[in-house]
Amino acid sequence: MKAAVLETRGREGLVLRDVPMPVRRPGEALVRVHAAGLNRVDLYMRDSGVGITHSLPQVMGVEAAGVVVEAEPDSGLVAGQKAVVFSNAFCGQCRYCLAGDQPLCLRAHIMGEHRDGGFAEYVSMPARCVLPLPDSVDLAEAGALLAAYLTAWRMLFGKRALRPDETVLVAGVGGGVAVACLQLARYTGARVLVTSSSDQKLERAVALGADGAINYKREKVAKRVLEMTDGEGVDMVIDSSGAASWDDSLRSLRRGGRLVTCGATTGSNPPADLQRVFIRQLEIYGSTGGNLEECRQLVKLFGSGALRPVIDQRFALDEVHAAFDRLGRGEQFGKLVITMEP
Repeated sequence: MKAAVLETRGREGLVLRDVPMPVRRPGEALVRVHAAGLNRVDLYMRDSGVGITHSLPQVMGVEAAGVVVEAEPDSGLVAGQKAVVFSNAFCGQCRYCLAGDQPLCLRAHIMGEHRDGGFAEYVSMPARCVLPLPDSVDLAEAGALLAAYLTAWRMLFGKRALRPDETVLVAGVGGGVAVACLQLARYTGARVLVTSSSDQKLERAVALGADGAINYKREKVAKRVLEMTDGEGVDMVIDSSGAASWDDSLRSLRRGGRLVTCGATTGSNPPADLQRVFIRQLEIYGSTGGNLEECRQLVKLFGSGALRPVIDQRFALDEVHAAFDRLGRGEQFGKLVITMEP
């Protein structure tokens, strides 16, 4: 089968080549991949991979959606049905798995990081990680669902859920997680403010339902947020940028507000501003991925037609370098998707 394989770090180390079909082990399901979302973690792994324990060569891709080819009779899966893949092959035995918190699994093997991923024509994963989909769904949209949208779901609703009467600030709208947060927060009924350096992205965010938009290149974010919230600040900030936006994110929160972070694309060591944190009794949460129950809830919402992932652009597998280049330039609004069909 054809696959995008990371052989060495860097752009030239990612190559398209024929590799053996995956062998379905006992308890696994074999899926013919139709689409797989491209994510910031893929770019990070291609160029650095520091902190990710794995060995090369590695078939990339932490997302996948397609059609079940083969599964065991007692798995609940049948050949020919559409499905999406939960990328965390969790152990099911550690204290975190037993508590239903699979993202913290001590022996997790992530598809596309620790085991072969979704940038290939076929992938095999534990059957409990393969979730059936209605026949009516778009598999390209399904392929864009379980990285950004599951991450957004856990950020918004995981520890102290965003309520319909609250206001959330989404920093740096345009990337997959930020757009997903905007959509899910609006679905909940919350008020959403967004920031970006691109007027075009801000306009698209407003068209998606954002209640206020701030260009951080021209405006002081925290000052504008206070103006837009009658001097109080927002209840929650979603920040996946890190150092560049951290100060504004903290200053934009109301007393007792919470900041949720899932990334550090502009640096991982921002000033802590501890006095502000404890005097205003702010809460700071780290978040990544989601658990299996959160995944089921998200898939149910998607399957109902109430949520459609925003796809910026679709690329064929042999255009994988162009997709990575677009992601690296930060040009996208929403998700980039690799399709296995020409």
